Amino acid sequence: MYDLLGWFSTADTKNSPSELVRTIFPACQNLEIHALSALASGKNGKIGKKDDTIALVTGTPRWRNDGETESSRDTDIAASIAAAFRREGPEFLQRLTGTFSLAVFDSRTRQGLLAIDRMGVCPLAYAAAPEALIFSGDINLLTAHPALNTRLNPQALMAYLYFHMIPAPLSIYEGIDKLLPGHYLYWNKGSITIHRYWLPRFEDLSGNERELATELRRKLKTAVSQALPGEESPGTFLSGGLDSSTVTGLCRQLHPETEAFSIGFSAKGYDEMEYARAAARHFGLPLHEHYVTPEDVVKAIPLIAQTYDEPFGNASAVPTYYCALLARNNGKSRLLAGDGGDELFAGNERYGKQKMFALYQNIPSWMRTHFIEPVVQTLPSISMVGKLKSYVDQAKIPMPDRMETYNFLHRSPLEEIFEHDFLASIDHHWPLSHIQETYSAPDTNSMLKRMLYLDWKITLADNDLRKVNRMCTQAGVDVRYPMLDMNVVNLAATIPDRMLMKGFELRSFYRNTFSDFLPPTTLEKRKHGFGLPFGLWLRSNPALQEIAYDSLGSRHFSGIIRRDYLDRLKSQHQSGHASYYGVMIWVLMMWSQWAESHH
Repeated sequence: MYDLLGWFSTADTKNSPSELVRTIFPACQNLEIHALSALASGKNGKIGKKDDTIALVTGTPRWRNDGETESSRDTDIAASIAAAFRREGPEFLQRLTGTFSLAVFDSRTRQGLLAIDRMGVCPLAYAAAPEALIFSGDINLLTAHPALNTRLNPQALMAYLYFHMIPAPLSIYEGIDKLLPGHYLYWNKGSITIHRYWLPRFEDLSGNERELATELRRKLKTAVSQALPGEESPGTFLSGGLDSSTVTGLCRQLHPETEAFSIGFSAKGYDEMEYARAAARHFGLPLHEHYVTPEDVVKAIPLIAQTYDEPFGNASAVPTYYCALLARNNGKSRLLAGDGGDELFAGNERYGKQKMFALYQNIPSWMRTHFIEPVVQTLPSISMVGKLKSYVDQAKIPMPDRMETYNFLHRSPLEEIFEHDFLASIDHHWPLSHIQETYSAPDTNSMLKRMLYLDWKITLADNDLRKVNRMCTQAGVDVRYPMLDMNVVNLAATIPDRMLMKGFELRSFYRNTFSDFLPPTTLEKRKHGFGLPFGLWLRSNPALQEIAYDSLGSRHFSGIIRRDYLDRLKSQHQSGHASYYGVMIWVLMMWSQWAESHH
């Protein structure tokens, strides 16, 4: 997943490109070097040449021809991309689908292009160096360049606490940026410009619900078929939810030797194993189980911190890793995952919550401003009256700002969290500005579709996919995401809001589409995910307390996070809502652990 590595240069590299590249990347001695362009790739990269133009590709790109017809011969995909770049320039990206990161370089004109796929499955980072642009799918490889410093980016550190990961285009290091999904970088003799090449077309189809459902079932089954691992029997992540169960069931239809893998927790409200078992029984396939313990978490924390090239604070990385490792230990080299379904078909609770708040805007403005709001402000904040007041206060906040009111960094004044000098060095409005810009990008008036697109870019590309990709790589397995096949994505973008959510029911269209395929327990299940009961375990497990509390005392927070805030966070966790405050302790702990392993 992270094999792309190379550079574009304004200098003549024909004489000794291998020596030059290995000088620039001294930590990477086992890479294949292509003489003409000085592009390098790891074992999974593909290199293709057309005259003086060379393409380096990783992932599973496909050409889109007419309709849904696609071709993806591995032996010629890189060469055909090189030829397309010479012939069409960046416009060739309109015909390229699948998952990929790629680099194309024309040594005659000294022009190059970097691009990643529309959903951001394959990441790519880049940085300017003397007379060159260097790039890689792994930021760790870029930092091997002697001309780049490893000075931490204060803006990225603040963004990390806000999002619990660092969203593109930021990276943890100053001078290194990440490409956004559906974007490309054009390099012209040292000049860099960034362009978006894809936005979803959110337009409601006129077909009836049954026709759309039939189309979805056909396209998703095709996507699962394309993701199967050839001769090997497939494995799937199975939580027992809608998406993992659908992918698992379709795998079972296509390959009778399919096996499923699931993670459980001995903690009330977190264990979903009964749903996974019900789905496995329904489809008649073996289920491999592993129950994660606090001891497992203690072992995984330093490993996870070392694996990621940036601080990453999603605690679900722990069960994801153990699930992928379970599959690897049972002989699987590829897993199919159900990630993306909630963000495509309206399955997250915030969609219903914001729809409820949006109803307030349907009341005539004169009634809101002259009657409702003045009266509500005079009412005491108790019981149902207090909830009414809270509803009106939140409903008045415009989207997408309203979704962020519960963020940790909005619940406390920033001056109580960050040191004064650090806060003065950053733009503390950047996270919300980034959300606003992303939310406003699609050409649609639908609040729901804008929320879905926002989640595609941040919840999926920057968080969920990064989590699963890295943990599967660490465990030694490949992972594919049938839900994110572009034929499925494009269809989802055309389903009317009234079908996606009927009233306040989440995923109405999807549930109806697969009502005769999935078991009743799956259709009735509420969303959980691979949540980790870290906050609960932290209260009583001495080993977890030792690693977490030692991390909160880290020297890496000096000058950034206020010591009294860290002390107060520990106290609030012990006396207050353990799961809620445990989230921020985990985020800070993983920052400290990452800094220790990388610096």
